[in-house]
Amino acid sequence: MTTERVNPPELSPPTGFSHAVVASGSRVVFLAGQTALDTDGKIIGDTLPEQFGTALGNLLTALRAAGGTSADLARVTVYATDVAAYRTHARQLGRIWRESAGRDYPAMAVVQVVRLWDERALVELDGFAVLP
Repeated sequence: MTTERVNPPELSPPTGFSHAVVASGSRVVFLAGQTALDTDGKIIGDTLPEQFGTALGNLLTALRAAGGTSADLARVTVYATDVAAYRTHARQLGRIWRESAGRDYPAMAVVQVVRLWDERALVELDGFAVLP
């Protein structure tokens, strides 16, 4: 797969995401929403950063199982139950992202939702990747 991150100078400089990702490859992997579930199906972590780290780890585990890596991510959507809290923790969440997935940022969006499937969940991530 090849990816090209596109960040036009006419737009505000992106921080922790890319405005567009052009991906060429032969396989598209659609990743289901992942929360901070452990292997027993229980939400772990009480804080947004804790849950974000676990949810991202779960997303990357599913991607690796499908044969991809974090560099193959083309799009990720973050669903947060509290965008103000997400913004408050943005630096820490960015650090967690970089430690887990690196700096090849996909196109991203953060959306506030009233609640997630599991009412203890604070954040959910889904997306898709393009593999060679």
